[in-house]
Amino acid sequence: MAQALLGCIADDFTGATDLANMLVRGGMRTVQTIGVPAARAPIDADALVVALKSRTVPVGDAVRQSLNALEWLRAQGCRQFVFKYCSTFDSTDKGNIGPVADALLDALKSDFTIACPAFPENGRTIFRGHLFVGDVPLNESGMENHPLTPMTDANLVRVLQRQTESKIGLISYDTISNGADAIRARIGELKQSGVRLAIADAVSDADLHVLGEACRDLPLITGGSGIALGLPRNFRAARLLQNTGHAADLPKITGKAVVLAGSASKATNVQVGEWCASRPAFRIDPIALSRGEPVVERAVEFARNHFRSDETVLIYATSSPEEVKAVQRELGVEKAGRLVEDALAAVARRMRDEGVRKFVVAGGETSGAVVQALDVRSLRIGPQIDPGVPATQSIGGNDDEAPLALALKSGNFGTSDFFAKALKTL
Repeated sequence: MAQALLGCIADDFTGATDLANMLVRGGMRTVQTIGVPAARAPIDADALVVALKSRTVPVGDAVRQSLNALEWLRAQGCRQFVFKYCSTFDSTDKGNIGPVADALLDALKSDFTIACPAFPENGRTIFRGHLFVGDVPLNESGMENHPLTPMTDANLVRVLQRQTESKIGLISYDTISNGADAIRARIGELKQSGVRLAIADAVSDADLHVLGEACRDLPLITGGSGIALGLPRNFRAARLLQNTGHAADLPKITGKAVVLAGSASKATNVQVGEWCASRPAFRIDPIALSRGEPVVERAVEFARNHFRSDETVLIYATSSPEEVKAVQRELGVEKAGRLVEDALAAVARRMRDEGVRKFVVAGGETSGAVVQALDVRSLRIGPQIDPGVPATQSIGGNDDEAPLALALKSGNFGTSDFFAKALKTL
């Protein structure tokens, strides 16, 4: 049994699968756990990704969960660690990216790491420390309207500095373009000047590969899933990782399918609109939920009726930013989010009871609620559906002989026809 080489801590569920997808593409057999496993028995994988739900929890909870994950990963024998967060740097001035990075550095007795959320394949690039989504700065991308982590500043050096007492620096594109040796020299300069965390520019996958090479000796790397592009090659060069073309292989799963969407992002709104134009869909209304109406029962009956004619349904709470804000004003941010998550989790459990074995889920918080409701404890990562979103299969859980096929999508990811593509892949 191979001992894991790379240990990763992700601050939400879809971010974890996004990162795992990158590692599988690099030839690393990857297992994702849902939370920190209680057992310490070794897992046969090249890379392990612990999916937490720590992005928007209080800072102290995020730090505690992340340190627990690090301890488990170290016990698995991992040689290097990644702290993964969203490619849009989702956070607030209180955290949680800065405080978690500081705590992990302390635990590893390390004095420096980079922060690079770039994911050029999905339109996230960093130039002069500023994060762009497509052709617009982060604060003009729609993320300024995020209900939990509104991003109103594209300058990541400023954003991160507001979260930590550690000195923040920048590894600019001028350095990146000169290669790994130039980056290592810049890291040395930053460390001498007291910098502990540095935003790293990246506008292409080639930049991420160079960053990966330059950071091969850092105990901790932080960033989006794109930062993983260059890491498998380091282990291969050290003769620790074998070349294999089967890292993404998964057995076929049969059974009914359902699509669940809770994200309010632009991409998911487009995907929901495309589905609703020609396929059956049921909308979860949080106001109706707050009144105690049997919304879950209605959604299940809607799905059951369409299953009789072999149709797959979408059950969604996705709304425009304006609609989300109106609901939050009436119910409060926390209550509105909890009602929707709980409802979609309950629907997922009922769908499993109806024989559903394939779940396509949109939204990080929604995905977390659904996998917990289904008692999914770990996932084997399979082929990519869209950039950042792989097919996965459950390992263990309530029904060891009937694994589930899942596609867990970050709200902002995927093409307009993602739901149809995901169903075909699963």
